[in-house]
Amino acid sequence: MNGDRSADPIREAHRQWVAHGWADAADGMAMVTSLVRALQLVTERIDGVLRPLDLTFARYEVLQLLSFSSAGRMPMTRLGSLLQVHPASVTSAVDRLERQGFVRREPGPADRRVKLAVLTDDGRAAAERATLGLNALFEDPGLPPTEVAHLTDLLRRLRAGAGDEVDATST
Repeated sequence: MNGDRSADPIREAHRQWVAHGWADAADGMAMVTSLVRALQLVTERIDGVLRPLDLTFARYEVLQLLSFSSAGRMPMTRLGSLLQVHPASVTSAVDRLERQGFVRREPGPADRRVKLAVLTDDGRAAAERATLGLNALFEDPGLPPTEVAHLTDLLRRLRAGAGDEVDATST
């Protein structure tokens, strides 16, 4: 990079990939590296909203899913399915939310082996506070609305190509 601190490191990495004979992989490397860096930047913004509320995005998602459900409760297995995470990750998130007083566990009414995560009033209030802060970020994610829609569509196609189940239409 010749000491030029203003140079885009991903563009420089792309140049180096090409220079080292990996031109066929250079664009993909730049895309993946850009995605990872963009995720870091967005995650920093999300954490800035959620950290003061003692939440992570994973725990926020659990609270929000429960708040979206009509009864404010959902089987743990359903939470994992909707969040597309391993059951252990859901258990860990619910454990922490339970310690915070934001959810409680109850046995399922029809099958006591089923464990339900149930949103508490404090959990609903925390989700509402977090959503207010996050909506400011979502309303201004750093791109114009048409580009947000286009990027979202491209990412949906990328997810579909990687095996995610996605709707055929864009958002």
